[in-house]
Amino acid sequence: MTPEKMSEKTEELCRLAPIIPVLVVDDARHARPLAEALVAGGLPVLEVTLRTPAALDAIREMAGVDGGVVGAGTLLTPEDVRAAKEAGARFGVSPGATDRLLTACENADLPLLPGAATASEALALLERGYRVQKFFPAEASGGAPALKAIGAPIPQVRFCPTGGVSLANASDYLSLPNVLCAGGSWVAPKDLVQRGDWSGIEALAKEASALSR
Repeated sequence: MTPEKMSEKTEELCRLAPIIPVLVVDDARHARPLAEALVAGGLPVLEVTLRTPAALDAIREMAGVDGGVVGAGTLLTPEDVRAAKEAGARFGVSPGATDRLLTACENADLPLLPGAATASEALALLERGYRVQKFFPAEASGGAPALKAIGAPIPQVRFCPTGGVSLANASDYLSLPNVLCAGGSWVAPKDLVQRGDWSGIEALAKEASALSR
């Protein structure tokens, strides 16, 4: 899949809801009910970060949830790409980008949301054909004002800011013309997941899905 086609696919996903939940799953048994709660709350696109031993099993479980689109976050290596694709991931997210990682996703036909934090990184990805990118780490890189400043000279690129995004500041990002959606973990707090409070998570998802952009 070409980078241009990948960006088309990622843009379609980013337009499905204002927030993409960024999920750290410690127990694969939580995966399906967690995904069902988020989808019911209006957040169909789910990013499971590859930060725990349960992550790939969680992706397998979530891949079977009606109405959901599960992807793998924290892709770092070609091996991560292959494992995520085999587990059922329909897209990938990376904190940054290397030629090896980009090539692996292109060869695997796995649409990628590659990370960029500076104008130079965004330009390098755009030069390769990636016009939809992840702005990461968003708050540590200057927040919405920094992303607004990057957007002025590079209007061709659209972003999904992630990293420090919360209900309190999400609207600051979503109001920017170069932002398609934002990624956040607050919609699935660890304590609610551990307690199995799926109705509580669904309520948080509904609140996030109602954010304007």
